[in-house]
Amino acid sequence: MGKILKSISFIFHPLIMPILGVIFYFSKSPRYIPREIIQAKLIALFILTVLLPIIFYFLLKTLGKVSSIYMPDVKERVLPLAINCIVTIVILQRILTPNQIIELYYFFLGILISSMTCLMLAVFKFKASIHMIAISGVFMYFIALSIHFNININGTLALMSIITGAVATSRLHVNAHTNIELILGFFVGLIPQLILVPYWL
Repeated sequence: MGKILKSISFIFHPLIMPILGVIFYFSKSPRYIPREIIQAKLIALFILTVLLPIIFYFLLKTLGKVSSIYMPDVKERVLPLAINCIVTIVILQRILTPNQIIELYYFFLGILISSMTCLMLAVFKFKASIHMIAISGVFMYFIALSIHFNININGTLALMSIITGAVATSRLHVNAHTNIELILGFFVGLIPQLILVPYWL
C-alpha cells in the first residue's frame, strides 16, 4: 500500500495536470476545431508545461537551487514558481489567446492566479500543496465544462473525487505536507477557476 500511495504522487504530478485539462477539453468540446490546430496546441503546451519545467528543474538542481523534485524547503519553491508564472503568461499571450479558445484561456488564467498565489505564500514562507492546487483546479474546470457543454460526465467527476482524495492521502503518507497545507492547496487551486467561470460559462 505504501508503494501505491507513493506512486500516486508521480502519476498525478502537477506538471501533467494542465495538459490533462487541455486534452479533456478537446475530447469533450462539441465545437469543430481542425485537427491540425489541436495537434499544434497540444505539442506547444506539452513543450511549455511539461518538457520546459523538467529542463528548468535539472538546471536549478545543477546550480544547487533545489535539492529534490519535491522541493521540501519552502525557499526552494520561489524561483521555480516564478518561472512557472512567466511560462504561463507566455502561453496566455501566444498559445491560448481569448479570441481563439476562450475556455482554455480562462483555464490557464486560473492556473496563473493559483501559481502567483502559491508564489506569494512561498515568499512568506508558507508551503501550500502544489499537488492539491493542480488536481483541484482541474477538478473544478471539469465541473465547469460539464455545465458549459451540458454533458454528463458524472463518472469522470466521481473518479476525479477519488483521485483528489488519493493525492491528498499520498502527500500525507510521504510526510510532504500537513493537513492545513493540503486544504490550503485545494482552495488555492479551486477558487480561481470558480471565480473565472462567469467570464466564459
